[in-house]
Amino acid sequence: MRISIHTTLLYAALAAVLGSCSPKNISSKYYYENEKVLDRIEESYKELNNLAPFTIGFTDRSFSTLSLEIITDTLSYIYEFNLDDPGLADTLSKYHPKPAKVLNLVTLMQSIRCTWIRSLDYYVDEKKNSLIFMSIKPVALKAPLSYHKYYVLTYYQQPQYFDEEGMLLDNKRTVRRLRKINGEVFRKINDKVCYTISGNFR
Repeated sequence: MRISIHTTLLYAALAAVLGSCSPKNISSKYYYENEKVLDRIEESYKELNNLAPFTIGFTDRSFSTLSLEIITDTLSYIYEFNLDDPGLADTLSKYHPKPAKVLNLVTLMQSIRCTWIRSLDYYVDEKKNSLIFMSIKPVALKAPLSYHKYYVLTYYQQPQYFDEEGMLLDNKRTVRRLRKINGEVFRKINDKVCYTISGNFR
């Protein structure tokens, strides 16, 4: 069977388009296009969370309803506010030393449709570490995937180990084991930032 050069070129072009739409390419492209804002969100949250632990996220498609979890030594308090509700600022003033900066963080998250952010602890060789966990609505990426999927980014404090396919590993030992977070396998964007696509946003 003979295949014309035009057919071959068509297949090549189609493969290139499909490759550019792969989850890895979409996730990496989105990260680098929004790197400055994403990094500002991560840095701001890390600073504020160190002062008074909390998690924060949006619970509606219009990004106008906020879920706020205040974490104390004894209890966690969960609140839900509309962004224009004065109770949001009042609650932050009660529980956090820098409420204005938390509200600035909320605005940054809303600007790129960042759905959720929190800190997670994990252990390597019995040593406690922490990471920042951030999820984003697919519509923000203009991705050809189900609306019910989320892009999840994890920020580590130190460079991580990856296999030859860029999948996150527990360590650099001879026997390599993939590190899973909330049951998900993560892939490399850079040495300290990884991504996955998940049906869960937190």
